[in-house]
Amino acid sequence: MNLIFSCMKADAAARTATPTLTFRLSVAEASGMRVDAIALRCQIRIEPHRRQYSADEERRLHDLFGDPDRWADTLKPVQLASVSVMVPAFTAATEVDLDVPCTYDLEVASARYLQGLDDGTVPLLLLFSGTVYTTRNGRMSVELIPWSSEASYRMPVSVWREVTDRHFPGSAWLRCGRGTLDALAEYKAARALPTWDATLAALLEEAEARHDS
Repeated sequence: MNLIFSCMKADAAARTATPTLTFRLSVAEASGMRVDAIALRCQIRIEPHRRQYSADEERRLHDLFGDPDRWADTLKPVQLASVSVMVPAFTAATEVDLDVPCTYDLEVASARYLQGLDDGTVPLLLLFSGTVYTTRNGRMSVELIPWSSEASYRMPVSVWREVTDRHFPGSAWLRCGRGTLDALAEYKAARALPTWDATLAALLEEAEARHDS
């Protein structure tokens, strides 16, 4: 059994309840043996060291990786997702869609990284594992996918933007503690502010005014 994996493209999944990326995978079996099914697992990692960054991107990513002069040591892989898919029977080669739910929670490292990019591509490494089912001499045979099975892919940043804009157009999500939320609610109510966005904008204006005085 000689399986070869590659990622052909990534798209923003349509008609999903949550933000989802769809990766189109190619799976080839080089020896010519028929594959009955594959219970495929895929771990997807972002490899930040495999791209260049603008000054603005370096500033946004400072909280993740520190000062740029230390990035040779701090640009470590970031986990994007771990997902599974069943690959149906095939001979020689087949293609399958891998759906990857995405988070827009900016406390999650992958979302913070992706949000910090302007354009270009996101260097990804897809690591494969799982179980391969075949038939040998009329009997079912089970093999494990070697841990060395992997594929690299450069996902356009525009695909990530499309995913987030489709579900959260012009907005972002922030998580805060219950005490902080209660204090914000009191501030909002006391000033009859219509939205949470207006509440945060008012706080920023007050902070800026105190800084300038």
